Amino acid sequence: MNQAFRFRIYPTKEQELLLAKTFGCCRFLYNQMLNAKIEEYKKTGKMLRNTPAMYKKEYPFLKEVDSLALANVQLHLERAYRNFFGNPAAGFPKFKSKHRNKNSYTTNMVNGNIQVDGQRLKLPKLKWIRMKKHREIPEYCCLKSVTVSREPSGKYYASLLCEAPDCENQTAGKTYGDARILGIDYAMHGMAVFSEETGEINAGYYRKSEKKLAWEQRKLSRCVKGSQNYLRQRRRLALCHEKIRNQRRDFLHKLSRKIADRYDVAAVEDINMKAMSRCMHFGKSVLDNSYGKFREMLEYKLRRQGKRLVKVDRFFPSSKKCCKCGAVKKELKLSERIYICPCGNRMDRDLNAAINIREEARRMLCA
Repeated sequence: MNQAFRFRIYPTKEQELLLAKTFGCCRFLYNQMLNAKIEEYKKTGKMLRNTPAMYKKEYPFLKEVDSLALANVQLHLERAYRNFFGNPAAGFPKFKSKHRNKNSYTTNMVNGNIQVDGQRLKLPKLKWIRMKKHREIPEYCCLKSVTVSREPSGKYYASLLCEAPDCENQTAGKTYGDARILGIDYAMHGMAVFSEETGEINAGYYRKSEKKLAWEQRKLSRCVKGSQNYLRQRRRLALCHEKIRNQRRDFLHKLSRKIADRYDVAAVEDINMKAMSRCMHFGKSVLDNSYGKFREMLEYKLRRQGKRLVKVDRFFPSSKKCCKCGAVKKELKLSERIYICPCGNRMDRDLNAAINIREEARRMLCA
């Protein structure tokens, strides 16, 4: 099982220049290789097997950067081609832009060329870089690769990908009637409703900062494009977006960690968040909740502890079914926020759905 650790790094001016060269060379090589593949396919109808070594004679500046970073460019392009031919819906590989795409590159661990020593990180060509190591890497983790990236705000980060032994399934052979199972139902307000009280409420960080973002974007639109004031204001706007992203990510990490530590199994609905964001003008609220990212975090944290995440079918009538008597309503409007059943059950609609998801997950596990 792979595990990543993301740390902020503080390169010197010379190292920043070399990082900018590496970002540019990787982007340039990707575009050159993609263009050559397209031209070869138009002529012969076959895919060209090109490598970075084929371009170093014509473009000597490619020798100034890490060769493993260029090798990973080839791997990324080949993967993009395989994804397209295996699933055309994935889309054909696109040319990279200096202004649109993220500045990053990946280098691999070969013969100890990457080292971590306290608050320092050693990378090929860059030597030692100062790093803010806010957490320790476990001894059982084996370093595989490092991805260096530059955020729009100007901050640099290094993501260390490590290989860790997979945990044994602690729920295997366990009586699920005794296991602690938490049912989670998606909610537009507060991100999710749980079958048991957790004391967590999503603050809606984008909605809270919407006025400040509008103010900063309005100031940016009034600046002359390309001027120093424009670049300075664009960095301020990027810092606002980065703060919102960090607030949301911090909330999701803490909530998923609490659930993974407290419960043996978590049950969620297998709903399509992208489709939901495109319908009924709910896009901004759905993206601000980041429920899909929460499910990913919860799944890998449960897996690391040998626990399970159960996905209930999206067509399961969790909202229409009564959690007390099991009766299913034929129709239930979205505006009806209180579930009322002839058996006397009267409760919040989302809480009723969360309980039904929990019991359906228990039935699936026992089966």
